[in-house]
Order: sequence, then C-alpha cells, then structure tokens
Amino acid sequence: MDPAAPHEAGGADAVRTAVQNRLRGAVVDIAPVFGFTVTFALTHRLGVALTLAFAAGAGVFVFRLIRGEPVWRALGVLGFVCVQGALAARTGQATSFFLPHLLLHCGMAVVAPVLILLGWPPLGLMVGLLTGERTRWRHCAVRRRAFAKGSLVLFAGNVLMLAVQLPLFLSGQAVALGSVDVFGPLVFALGALLGWRVYRRSVGAHRCDPPLPESAPTGADPAHPLERTVR
Repeated sequence: MDPAAPHEAGGADAVRTAVQNRLRGAVVDIAPVFGFTVTFALTHRLGVALTLAFAAGAGVFVFRLIRGEPVWRALGVLGFVCVQGALAARTGQATSFFLPHLLLHCGMAVVAPVLILLGWPPLGLMVGLLTGERTRWRHCAVRRRAFAKGSLVLFAGNVLMLAVQLPLFLSGQAVALGSVDVFGPLVFALGALLGWRVYRRSVGAHRCDPPLPESAPTGADPAHPLERTVR
C-alpha cells in the first residue's frame, strides 16, 4: 500500500470540507455588502446605507460567535466593514465602501503570479495550511507544478472580478459595483474548488516517496521507509 495514500485522502477531504464551509459562509459574509447595496439603491442616502451595513456586520459578528467560530474571525469581518464604512463616510462617496475589496483583488493579481514564478503557488500554501502539511509539498516537483496550474485558476477568477469592478469603480456606479462585489466570496470559493480539481488531475496517479526520518542513515535508500531498510 502506498504510504502517501492515506495522507492524500485526508488532504482531499480537508480541502473539500473547507471549500464547502466557505461556500456556506459566503452567504453570511456578503450580508453587509448586500445590505449596503440594496439600501443605497433604494434610498440613495449614504448614511442610511452605512447604518444598515454596520448593523449587518454586527449581526454577522454575533452569528459567528454563536456558532463557536474563533473570535478573531468574527472580529475580522466586523473590522473590515468598519474600514469600508469609514472610507465611505470620509469621502462621501458610496463607491469608496468597496475600495478595500478592490485593493485586495489588485494585491492578489500582483502577488499571485510572483508567487507562482518563485515556486510558492498560492493554492499550495492554502492546501498546506488546511491539511497540516505546511510546505512539504514543495519537495515534489510534480505536485509543485500541479499546484501552480491550480493557482492559475484562482488567478483567473481574481482578474475577472478586477476587470469588472475597476471600470465600475472609476465610473462611480456604486449599485452595479456592489452587485458584482456580492459575488466575490462565491467566485473565490469556486475558483479554489476548480483549482483543486486541476491540481488533482495534474497529479494523477503520482505518489510522492515517504519522507525519510531525520535519524535515517545518510546512505539509506530514500525510496523505501526506514523500517524496511533496517532488518
């Protein structure tokens, strides 16, 4: 039996579970943006829209705490909404509410290709954190190339969002921008799922050799586990 098979199976389960949770959580995460967009579209009053966005952000915060999620994650959502609201209130422009998301997509569009070229594809880093493997996948050239291909799917989704959002932001179309921004978490989750499938297809039946223990003799054959070489 391939020693890497159980780890691969567990990793696949962890990634699928994380993506499913992200898709479910996206419905909650978009509540402040959705509330702001709908309210501004109906009233065209920035103060009213910001009030509802803050209320929705507080609701998401309480909901995550009730579900037993980490406090830092719940605070992160509320803090992000506060930053969005502060920018919109300071500039007096509804489009400024979506500026943090736009900057985030710009940053990802710049950083992702650099990480891929340097051999640190973002999808691999994400999967390493989810499975507990960290960065050990980088020792396998086949998996490193497969993660790079999967990361290109994530990159394409991010560029697509940016290509739609940037003209809307520059033209001051707040309602249209908010309507597109609502789909941001869904696009990211679907991109991660498609990227993971591209990775799995690229890896195919390949299985990495089991890592050699630190106490293994220098001349030991790395293709066999230590317990098979010492008899």
